[in-house]
Amino acid sequence: MASPRSRLALLFAAVVAALLVAVTACGKPAPRAAAPSPSQASATAPVAPSPSATGDPAGRAAALARTLSDEQLAGQVLMPYAYGSSATDVTPASAAGNQKLGKVDTPAQMIQKYHLGGLILVGFSADDPTSTNQATTNVDNPKQITALTEGLQQAAGGQAPIFIGTDQEFGAVTRIKSGVTLLPSAMALGAGGNPAATQQGWKVAGDELRTLGLNVDFAPDADVLGTADGGVIGSRSFGSDPKAVGDQVAASVRGLQSAGVAATLKHFPGHGSTPSDSHTDLPVIGKSKADLDRSDLLPFRSGIDAGAQMVMSGHLDVKSIEPGVPASFSHKALVDVLRGELGFKGVVVSDALNMAPAEKWPAGEAAVRALNAGNDLLLMPPDVGGAYQGLLAGLHDGSLKKERLVEAVTRDLTLRFTLADTQVGAGKTVLAADAHKDVASGLAAAAVTQFRGQCGAPVKGPVTVTTSPGRDTSKANLERALKAEGVQVVPSGGREVHLVGYGDGAGDLSRTADTTVGMDTPYVLSGAKSPNVLATYSSSADSLKALAKVLAGKQKPTGKSPVEVSGLPRSVC
Repeated sequence: MASPRSRLALLFAAVVAALLVAVTACGKPAPRAAAPSPSQASATAPVAPSPSATGDPAGRAAALARTLSDEQLAGQVLMPYAYGSSATDVTPASAAGNQKLGKVDTPAQMIQKYHLGGLILVGFSADDPTSTNQATTNVDNPKQITALTEGLQQAAGGQAPIFIGTDQEFGAVTRIKSGVTLLPSAMALGAGGNPAATQQGWKVAGDELRTLGLNVDFAPDADVLGTADGGVIGSRSFGSDPKAVGDQVAASVRGLQSAGVAATLKHFPGHGSTPSDSHTDLPVIGKSKADLDRSDLLPFRSGIDAGAQMVMSGHLDVKSIEPGVPASFSHKALVDVLRGELGFKGVVVSDALNMAPAEKWPAGEAAVRALNAGNDLLLMPPDVGGAYQGLLAGLHDGSLKKERLVEAVTRDLTLRFTLADTQVGAGKTVLAADAHKDVASGLAAAAVTQFRGQCGAPVKGPVTVTTSPGRDTSKANLERALKAEGVQVVPSGGREVHLVGYGDGAGDLSRTADTTVGMDTPYVLSGAKSPNVLATYSSSADSLKALAKVLAGKQKPTGKSPVEVSGLPRSVC
C-alpha cells in the first residue's frame, strides 16, 4: 500500500478544489439547537492540505483543523477499540459487539461514521493484568494484522492517516505474540542494566510494529515501583530506582521513535506505589509533591527529555496534586504539572475510559471532562456513540470550548502527520529476523540474576523441572533448552528446578527444590528455601534458553535485581 505521503503527492492536483469543498461544506459550525446524529454527518474523511502548500506537520495540522466541522473535530479525538480481525469482514458475533459499542457492524464503518482519529488493537492472555477491560481480541498473526491495519487506514481515507496503536510492553502485557520478535519484560531489561542495549531492543520492536502498520505503542511503562511486593504494576516496570528507571525509559523512547512509532509514557504521574488496580478501583497516592518530584516524576522527565511523543494519564488520585480527582481528569495534573512543570508538548492520551474510575460518569460526560482536563486523545470509550454525542453536546451547551477541541485535534494531527512523514529506511523489516532475535536473546541473557548459591555453578546430575500450576509451556521450553545444552532431563528423581511466575505466592514454592527460579517479579523468592535462587523476570522462550545456559554452567548470571527482595542480595555474582 502506498504511504500517506505518496498519496498526498498524487492528490496534489485535487487539493485546492477539495479544500474549497471542505471549507464550504464542513467548515460551517453545526446548528446550535441540537447535536446531529453521526448518520447525519458526512462519512468522508477530512482532506489534508498539500505538504508543499502548508509546510511542516504542525502547519498542515493547523490548516486542516480549521476546515473541519464540529462532527469531524469530535471524532478526531476518539481512539476506541473495535471487534473483528478484519476492517470490513467480521463474524456475526463481532458485528454484534460493534453494534453495541458504536451502532455499526465493522471497524471500517466505525472509523467512517465517527471520523475517528485512531483505533487501538487489543488482545489478552491469562497472565495479562489488563485483561479486565479487553472485551475482544483482534491480533493474531502478522498477515492478519497487516491486512487489518491497511484496511483501517483505507477506511480513514489516507489523507490524514489515523493512529493505530496497541499495548506492546512485552512481558505480561504483550498483545502481538506470533511471528514477531519478543523482548523480555521491562523488569528484565532493568536487571540487565544496559540502556544502550535496551534502545537497540526497542528499535527492533518499533521496526516490526511499523512493518505491521502500527504507528503508536502504548509503552514504555515509566512507573517506579515503591511497594514491598511490586504492587499491581510489577514486572511492567523497569524497577524501583527512579534514575535507573528513567535511563531505561529514555532508551526505550529513543528506540521506538527512531523506527517511526510514537512512544507513550505511562501511567502519569506514576502507578508504581499502589497496591490497587486502576482497572477496578481508584488508587490513592498519598506522597508529598516533593516525594513525587524525587521519585515518580523523574522517569517521565527523562522520557520527555528523550522526545516522547505521547504521555498516558493515569486513573490515580494523587493527593498532593488534586485530591479526590483522578489525574486523568485533573487539569492541575495534566496542564499545571505535565505541561507546565515537565514541559511536555506532545499528545496526552487518557488511560482507557472503560476502566472503573472513568465509568463513574456517562461516556459523553467523561469525554468532555477528560478533554477539559487536558487530554488530547480519548482511549477506549465504553460507548463510542455516547462519547461522540457528548462532545457535540458539550460544544453546543458551552461545557466544551471549541478552542480546546481544536487545540487537541491540532496536536493529534501534528503527530499523525509527523509519523507519516518519518523516514525509516528502504524496504520492509523482516519480522523476527535472525538479527532481531539475537538482540532479544542478548537482552534475556543479560537479565538472569542469581540471588543465592555459587555464582554460575552448573547443576550437577540429571534435572527434573517442576512448576507452579498452569505453566506447562514454560516447563516444556526449559526442558527443551536444557537438553539442547547437554543437560539430562528426567521426569522425576533429578535435581529439582522449580519455576514460579506471574501472580504466584509463597504457596506456589516447592519445599524440595534444589533451585527456585522467578519468571516475573522476584519478591516471592524471599520465601524460597532452595540452596540456589535465580530470576529471569520473564517467561519468554529466550529467557528460559538463557536460564538453561546458566544451569548448564555455560553462561554467568550477570543480572542484578532492579528491586529489593527481602532477605536476599541484589546478586551473588
